[in-house]
Amino acid sequence: MISATYKPPRLNNGDFRTKVEFYEYVPTDGPEAGEEVKDTLFVAFAKIDEVWMRDLELAKYNGTVSDLTISIRDPFKVYVPTNKHLLKIYAAGYEQTVYKIKEVQPALQSRDVVKIIAEVKS
Repeated sequence: MISATYKPPRLNNGDFRTKVEFYEYVPTDGPEAGEEVKDTLFVAFAKIDEVWMRDLELAKYNGTVSDLTISIRDPFKVYVPTNKHLLKIYAAGYEQTVYKIKEVQPALQSRDVVKIIAEVKS
């Protein structure tokens, strides 16, 4: 039997506070090899989760201490994040770092949030 009690969502609008820009590098037009700055694909507000203290030893072992979990509202086919895209976080302490998308996990239970695991681009 289905319960008739209301369960509030795990994430609410107040959790999405940090501006995040998704982009990709574009090859240069000139004779020199390399890539130009970027082509902005999507801008959103996100909830940023770092590695938890209880998972710190496992993260050190796996080499994933600098990984972040980013939750954004589902953009519904306006933008589909892939592992070829990069992202920049507009918050103190993160602005100088470029992150590469490692994995995208849509939340199948709620269908309104997309979780993105990102790592520091080397």
